[in-house]
Amino acid sequence: MARAFLIVMDSVGCGGAPDAADFGDAGSNTLAHIARECADGRADTGRSGPLRMPNLDALGLGAAVQLASGADTPGLAAQPSGRWGAATEVSRGKDTPSGHWELAGVPVPWDWTYFPDTTPAFPADLVALVCQLAGTDGILGNCHASGVPIIERHIAEHLRTGWPICYTSADSVFQIAAHEEAFGLDRLLKLCQDLAPTLHAMKVGRVIARPFTGTPGNFKRTPNRHDYAIAPPAPTLLDWVQKAGHATHAIGKIGDIFSMRGIGALHKGKSDVDLFDHLDRLGRAAEPGSLTFANFVEFDSLYGHPRDVAGYARALEWFDTRAGAFLAALRPGDLAIFTADHGNDPTWRGTEHTRERVPVLCAGVGNGSLGTCAFVDVGASVAAHLGVPSHGPGVSFL
Repeated sequence: MARAFLIVMDSVGCGGAPDAADFGDAGSNTLAHIARECADGRADTGRSGPLRMPNLDALGLGAAVQLASGADTPGLAAQPSGRWGAATEVSRGKDTPSGHWELAGVPVPWDWTYFPDTTPAFPADLVALVCQLAGTDGILGNCHASGVPIIERHIAEHLRTGWPICYTSADSVFQIAAHEEAFGLDRLLKLCQDLAPTLHAMKVGRVIARPFTGTPGNFKRTPNRHDYAIAPPAPTLLDWVQKAGHATHAIGKIGDIFSMRGIGALHKGKSDVDLFDHLDRLGRAAEPGSLTFANFVEFDSLYGHPRDVAGYARALEWFDTRAGAFLAALRPGDLAIFTADHGNDPTWRGTEHTRERVPVLCAGVGNGSLGTCAFVDVGASVAAHLGVPSHGPGVSFL
C-alpha cells in the first residue's frame, strides 16, 4: 500500500498572496528575499554565496516561487523533475493553526481574536484569572513582544516576585514564559492548560507555555514548550486517515496543533535535527498506507521571528541536504509533499509572520506544474493518494 509524508517547513513562504495587502504584507516573500540576500553577499554568516537547495529545487522550489509571485530566486533555477505548484490560503489568519488545519482540509470558519498592540494588552478580567490560577498578585509583560527580549526585560523581576511573564503577538495567541526551576515547569504547564478553555472560548488560537532556565543575562528557553491549541472545527486529514483504518504519525508540533485528534503515534524532539531523525526512521519503517505529518518549526522560531537571514539560509540548506537523503530512501508508490503554513520573511519589518503563498513540492507522483492551488487541495491530494475519502472542500491535484 502507498504511504504519504506531509512535511511542513514552518514559515517557508514564497510570496504572492492575493490578500497580502490586507495584512500589511504586500511584497513580502520569504524565499525570494533570502535568496536575494544570499546572492548579494549579505547572508554569509556561517555560510557563503548563493542559496543552495539542489534537492528541493529539483522538485520545483524555484519554479514555485516564480509561479507564486513572479520573483526570481538566485541559486534556485533547476528544471523541475517533480510535481510543483503554489498554494493560496483562504482562512483569515497567517498563523500556525490556520495554515496547518487548512492544509489538512479544514479552513477556519471564524475570525480569530487578537489582542490590541497596547500596554496593557489584556483585559483586566483575563489578568485576574491568570493571577488566580497562578496564585500570584500580578503578571509581568502584558503587551505585544518577542519571546527573548521580553524575558530579558523581566527575568530579574520574575525571579524576585514569581509573577509569570505574559505576552502576545500579531497572532491569536497568549504566551506565558516562566523559569523551569523557580516557577516550576509542571506549574507553568498546568497554568496554561487551565487557562486554555477560557481563551479558546474567546477564539484565541493558542496558549503557549514558554519555559526557560538561567539567570539575568544568561538564560535560555528550553525544549519543553507546549502549545494548548483550540481544536479544529471539523475532522481533518488525520481523522480521515485514521477513520479509514490507516496508521497516523505526528512529528514535532503536529500533536499540539491538532489537539491530538486523529493522531496515532507522536514523535517529538529537542530540535529539528531530532525531528528529521524521526522522519528518516519513519521513511524506512512507517506502515503501508500510513500518513506521516511533520512540522519543522525552527525556520520560524529561531530565524524568521528574530529576522536572522543568514541563520534562515543555513537552516534551509541543512534541511535540503537531509531532504535529499530522505527522498532517496522512499519506497516505490510513496508520496512526499514539502510545503509551508505561512511566511515569515526575515527581511520584513517587525517580527511577525507574513501573509504569503506557499510552495507545494511533490515527490513520487511524476513531474510537471500543478499551477496555483488551494491549501485544502493538499489534504485532498494526500487522501486520494492513500485511497481515503476526503470530507473537505479540497480537490486532489494528483
